[in-house]
Amino acid sequence: MTVADLETLGPGDEQAEVPRDSSGKKITGRSPSKIALERLRKDKVAIVSGAIVLILVLAAIFAPLILKIFGIGGPYDTRGVQDLDLATGGYPAVGPPFHPFTWDHPLGLTPNTAYDNLARLLYGLRVSLGIALGATLFSSIIGIVMGLLAGFARGWVDRIISFTIDLFLSFPFLLGALALAPIITSRFATQQDKLKWVQFFTLMFVLVIFSWMYLARLIRGQVLSLREREFVQSAQVLGAPTSRILFKELLPNLIAPIVVSVSLTLPGFVAAEAGLSFLGIGITGFPSLGQTILRASDYYKNYPLYFYAPVLIVTVLVVTLNMLGDSIRDAFDPRTRR
Repeated sequence: MTVADLETLGPGDEQAEVPRDSSGKKITGRSPSKIALERLRKDKVAIVSGAIVLILVLAAIFAPLILKIFGIGGPYDTRGVQDLDLATGGYPAVGPPFHPFTWDHPLGLTPNTAYDNLARLLYGLRVSLGIALGATLFSSIIGIVMGLLAGFARGWVDRIISFTIDLFLSFPFLLGALALAPIITSRFATQQDKLKWVQFFTLMFVLVIFSWMYLARLIRGQVLSLREREFVQSAQVLGAPTSRILFKELLPNLIAPIVVSVSLTLPGFVAAEAGLSFLGIGITGFPSLGQTILRASDYYKNYPLYFYAPVLIVTVLVVTLNMLGDSIRDAFDPRTRR
């Protein structure tokens, strides 16, 4: 716009010239979240990892429909018990490991119990993901709230929360799980109908109680640097309540570290659930990946499919979740340029 053009404009006719790039397109601002999502869409590792995770999640959600296609009743369907060969120690008389493949039981039957391995695998994946997602959700909520309070508050509130965080961090996770889980479940040992749910929520509780501290420390450090910024001080001067400052002013600025933390915590919980169930302190009333690996560990020589199928699923799920988490971290980190 030239000086002559400005002289011909009347009052109120001036308009800001919209910036354009070399091709003539308008240049618009983008938020950090949009930039991160755009970088994720261009990341091939994130796309492949996300697709694999999505397939596994959908397989867990639609496990009954998938099993219905193969005519399998569920994880505790014992209609294949007549297919066990007692002469060979309870190994299945159809399908692997000693007989040709059959679509009736694509992954074979479990020795002695005749449970379908595909059903146990899909339902175990559902249970393991449910525990990991629930533990991630609750530990993130606790960590965010405690971190916000510790970082924004001063004096004795910050000291108490920081001491609590350090106290929980100093306690060994495995030792706490080995000691706490049996104590809680022993209370309901004679109530089999309630025991499986008690074990389910006990395992989730153990994962939450020994994991919320890491996010809390991260959030506290971020809040310590944000609470002296102008927008926080302006809100305080205007008389905004503390809850509004915490959840309306500070929390939106912490989305990036929260997303990164959650994406890296989830695969850790999947592996932890499998490990605790393998050690025998997990759940027994529901099929899980760790429980399946524990029961199949005695058959890995003669029945490798029974053992390596859940091991492969756990490995693929944890690796892809970790790779997806790394991609999310790189996308939200402004210092990376890929």
